[in-house]
Amino acid sequence: MRFACTLSALALFALPCTAGEFRVGFGEADLTPEVGAGKKSVFLAGFGQNRKATTVHDPIMARAVVMADGDEKIAFVSVDVVGLFLPSVERVREKLTGFKYVLVSATHNHEGPDTLGLWGASPVQSGVDPDYLKRVEAGCAEAVKAAEKTLAAATVKIGTAADPALINDNRKPVVKHDELVVLKFFEPKTDKTLGVLVQWNCHPEALDSRNTEVTADFIYYTVKQLRETQKCPVAYFTGTVGGLMTTLKLPVKDEKGKELADGTFEKSERYGRLVGQLAEKALKDAVPVMLTPFEIRTRELLVPVENNIYRLAWSFGTLNRTMYAWEGTPTPKKFVPTKEVGKPVAVKTEVGYLKLGELEVAAIPGEIYPELVLNKVENPADSGADFPNAAIEPAVYDQLKGKHRMLIGLANDELGYFIPKRQWDEKAPFCYGLKKAQYGEMNSVGPEAAPVICGAFKELAKGK
Repeated sequence: MRFACTLSALALFALPCTAGEFRVGFGEADLTPEVGAGKKSVFLAGFGQNRKATTVHDPIMARAVVMADGDEKIAFVSVDVVGLFLPSVERVREKLTGFKYVLVSATHNHEGPDTLGLWGASPVQSGVDPDYLKRVEAGCAEAVKAAEKTLAAATVKIGTAADPALINDNRKPVVKHDELVVLKFFEPKTDKTLGVLVQWNCHPEALDSRNTEVTADFIYYTVKQLRETQKCPVAYFTGTVGGLMTTLKLPVKDEKGKELADGTFEKSERYGRLVGQLAEKALKDAVPVMLTPFEIRTRELLVPVENNIYRLAWSFGTLNRTMYAWEGTPTPKKFVPTKEVGKPVAVKTEVGYLKLGELEVAAIPGEIYPELVLNKVENPADSGADFPNAAIEPAVYDQLKGKHRMLIGLANDELGYFIPKRQWDEKAPFCYGLKKAQYGEMNSVGPEAAPVICGAFKELAKGK
């Protein structure tokens, strides 16, 4: 099947800016579900079906950062759930006015409520509580509005730090995106800290599949660590988490040198604080950065859905989103909704390129593999791969030519894993002499997703 990304629903814009004072604001909303006797079942997302919450350990939050250049405003909001589909993001945007752009991301938390539908009581039952999903959407908008109310003049510093020991890649080949990015905002006259935005690349799943307590996982502790040391609001954003970037089976020791076990709050807290400390290290060497003017380019496109599990879940209503006819052409005249399960279908998504002064940001609608970000796709491909001769996708970071860069994953959608096509490996013989397929493909819409997403991003970065 040929791949294509539709441009008929193109939303490409780079409007001229009205120069003005740079301002920033931070806001949040508590979205912790009610758990307990007499309450609706809360199905926890990220592992198997029918994992019901028994209590709440720490809150589920939406955290927003609003930036303004004169009258132009943009918003970034991150919520401690497994993901939000594009239709949810569109409903959040409908609740907000006066913004040039609103980005809604999820931390990809594996210990919070199901907001996608895949983790209900059974594979054919959605785990989404529609009332809770509405609350999440409203809470994202509330966090943005709260941040907007706190807008204040600001200067900014940016820092980066890397630590490969803080990430485990549990799929061969081992490629880690171990760079943390942090932005710190200051009151110009007093140098008082107004807030911190931190971006890191790891699955929030330290509590493992046995946990039944609602928690934001290690992110709760990363935010707590930085709030304690920086004395300001903190917003955490997820980046490159495909591959799979994880804490599971990652050696993490406490301050006395004792190795902490997976599935424990001790490991979750220790890991979260270590990420916070890595951010503090990045801040020590942070340099001034200009985040204006704002140049925003986004594009809606179709990605073919070849994953039979996803197609089945869609037919049963477990995945509640519109599918579109896949015509196999790069530029269909319009998106055509369909309910015909037996025919090729696609999902509509959005890719974004943001140039905020000296900072370029890739907004990627899922869990992209580090190989696709860092230009480390295997070459030559392993002979066991299903498409060993597939073209290497244009790497995301190769398109970013500015002084500073950052990637936000699960940005405005969650399509699962974006896997280099030449590393796709569902059929025997398997790569690296393995006796069975590695994990990944079962949670991807299909092998054409990476070529479509990376190709679209390259065009956006070039202004096409």
